[in-house]
Amino acid sequence: MDVRRMIMGAAVLAVILAGCKGKTAGDEGRDGKLQYTPEVNKVEVVELKRCDFMRQLIANGKLSASLKSALSFNTSGVVSELYVSDGQSVRAGDVLARLDPMEKKLALESAGIALEKAEIDFYDVLAGQGYRAKDTLSVPADVLKMAKMRSGYRSALNSYERSSLDFGRTVLKAPFSGKVADVKFRKYDNVSSGAFCTLIDDSRLDVDFSVLESEYHFLKTGLEVSVTPFTGDGKVLKGSITEINPTVDKHGLVAVRARVYNDGSLIDGMNVKVIVGRTVQDVLVVPKSSVVIRDNQEVLFRYRDGKAMWTYVHVLMSNSSSHVVTANMDRGAELDEGDMIIVSGNLNLGDGSSVQITE
Repeated sequence: MDVRRMIMGAAVLAVILAGCKGKTAGDEGRDGKLQYTPEVNKVEVVELKRCDFMRQLIANGKLSASLKSALSFNTSGVVSELYVSDGQSVRAGDVLARLDPMEKKLALESAGIALEKAEIDFYDVLAGQGYRAKDTLSVPADVLKMAKMRSGYRSALNSYERSSLDFGRTVLKAPFSGKVADVKFRKYDNVSSGAFCTLIDDSRLDVDFSVLESEYHFLKTGLEVSVTPFTGDGKVLKGSITEINPTVDKHGLVAVRARVYNDGSLIDGMNVKVIVGRTVQDVLVVPKSSVVIRDNQEVLFRYRDGKAMWTYVHVLMSNSSSHVVTANMDRGAELDEGDMIIVSGNLNLGDGSSVQITE
């Protein structure tokens, strides 16, 4: 008895489910049947116009100070005074460090004594030739040269000048204004060779980047560039191209250099994004969102009488927000100024899809 009731209940349930099956959302008609409502896609449109287009070339670059020098004492000695540290700003002529000058000072004094003795011997030679002491204006040039050689005056003078130069090298001065970097020695260190520190003028920075061989003719010196660090608040600094290497390397790239003025946010060696912009006049421009891919082809949709009209196009060039397009004539496409172009809600559209323009 229980089995029979269970079978009857299952049958009733199957009938109910069958009655509900196939119903879809829509309006219910007078006959009680659900009516199908065609889907209408809501879209946004813009009017296609000819205008100027800012063509952009985007590359990765690296900054380097326009003026940078490794400074050294060019002599040996012990550091007696150190006046700077990494990151410190200095002006041209500022003393950066000193070596213990005692040894060089004694050598200079010895050279001075030898020079004085040689000068006395020089005048003695002239006197022996019948000329008055210290009256060198009346002495013939060949006699004067001979006297300096015999007395050792020329050699002594050369030694004195060398000692004087060596003594001056115990003081390291900034040849230009900038920032100190890479200080390699500390006080009391023995300096024998190599750079003591690096001086960087980063008020202007060069940015080196590469472009494809096909993009070479897009560039010219003086063209404006925008430089943005990969780290930071997205600040954009302006500069211009200063050099274009007229050769292509083995990777098919052309080396380019631009110069940018630093506002204090850039440093030597920083990696940056470089955008080069150049205006192309009188072209058809659409937002990037209007172009989609169908059948591996670039397509946009024109709005006409509530329908989306599938239109094949060629994208000629792009920047960060827009495309320059032209009709794909091989596909029989047409595109004219004044056409209404669908720019949103177009991802799932087909040719002839019903659309409604949103406000």
